[in-house]
Amino acid sequence: MGALRKFLAWLSVPVICAIALLLYVARPFNPDNNRLFGCVVGRVGRFILGMERPLSGQENIPRDRPTVVIANHQHNDDLFVMGDLLPPRTVTVGKLSLVWIPFFGQIFWLGGNVVLDRARSHKAVAVMQVTSDAIVKERKSLWIFPEGTRSRGRGLQKFKKGAFHAAVASGAPITMVCASQYKDGTLGWLGRREPVSIRVLPPIETSGLTTADIPELMARCHREMEAAISAMS
Repeated sequence: MGALRKFLAWLSVPVICAIALLLYVARPFNPDNNRLFGCVVGRVGRFILGMERPLSGQENIPRDRPTVVIANHQHNDDLFVMGDLLPPRTVTVGKLSLVWIPFFGQIFWLGGNVVLDRARSHKAVAVMQVTSDAIVKERKSLWIFPEGTRSRGRGLQKFKKGAFHAAVASGAPITMVCASQYKDGTLGWLGRREPVSIRVLPPIETSGLTTADIPELMARCHREMEAAISAMS
């Protein structure tokens, strides 16, 4: 039953994408499209999976100003776990290959999200610095997985610098979203997915920081997120 639930949950994604594409075409590159899409996908996915998601600290997500959200990335199912937590006017960061996925790729592009080409990773920091202009001028928030790849529940991996350059360049606070470690474990004969807990930590202000402060900023965020994840797991 667990495998069937997962299949149906992911089957719902292209269906939702096909419907949402009408909204994205009607108002292309409107960042609030991403928040509405994430809300629907996350809640529908968790409903199909039978997954509970205890959430604490949601009040720490800024709603009245842009923020750079960083979250730990474990599996593709993070879309269901965290999809409905995007602040208003949020864009996300993804790899170039996502653009070619039918329906989802078009949704991703029309949402004005940031596309990174790993083959040109030396330009990633520059892309994040350009993104900081959108944070300031267009009052967009940015959601990024700073590990850069899925950890598959093996603990918090080393962070890449892009998100922190964007936060410091824009002066936006960093909001840390921490998910407990999880796999595809199920409960009972109905195959309900094991709960995944989320804790949102208080924002870290970056106003007044410079690029010289980024290594310590990264280390602080990593320490605080690692402690929160360990406490939940």
